[in-house]
Amino acid sequence: MRVNKIRPVRGYSRKPRFGAKPSEIAPNVLQRQFDVGRPNKAWVTDITYIRTWEGWLYLAVVMDLYSRKIVGWSVSPNIRKELVWS
Repeated sequence: MRVNKIRPVRGYSRKPRFGAKPSEIAPNVLQRQFDVGRPNKAWVTDITYIRTWEGWLYLAVVMDLYSRKIVGWSVSPNIRKELVWS
């Protein structure tokens, strides 16, 4: 990198000011009991965002708690309900 005069991009121009409060859409039936005895009994989901040169990219993932493997995922440039319903 030094030979080619390549430098990393450091930080972003703005930092988020406030965090959103989590909303409970579905009841918490696991109650933090993440040890599951058989496959397809409990799935967990998460949504995250990734910054790219073209803007933000949103990733939704579904994981089976028994095998700890990803059973489904979806990527979208916006965070609408179609991200998790597709």
